[in-house]
Amino acid sequence: MRVLVQKSGYANVSIDNKIYNEIDNGLVIFVGFTHSDDEKIIDFMVNKVINLRIFEDENNIMNKSVLDVNGSILSISQFTLYADSKKGNRPSYINAMPGEKSSILYDLFNKKLNEHIKTLPGVFGADMKINLTNIGPTTIMLEKEN
Repeated sequence: MRVLVQKSGYANVSIDNKIYNEIDNGLVIFVGFTHSDDEKIIDFMVNKVINLRIFEDENNIMNKSVLDVNGSILSISQFTLYADSKKGNRPSYINAMPGEKSSILYDLFNKKLNEHIKTLPGVFGADMKINLTNIGPTTIMLEKEN
């Protein structure tokens, strides 16, 4: 499982030129799954995302989590996180989990995040447009393999 985390001010996801979901402050996360991923990895990653200390404290040091700053999460499914471009110029997505299975894990991941913090999803498999203000900029790749 891979989660690309971006600390964000305002962010939204649009589908068919209409805003589907939006947040004012928090994290925009791009979520991808590989073949060996399961619920155990989701539990690990939920804990990692909500406790990742990338927000500034009163001394301007990255020492607070999205929970500490009362932020929210915009969660976007993105199978291209498993692109393999080692050979040639056209990426291979053979390492990405097939859509039907990854859709189930994506929904479960968002449900478990929502148990801790307001999490708004995109639409799995949709053609989405993401608009975000990356603060910092701060972008971190979280990865966990079975």
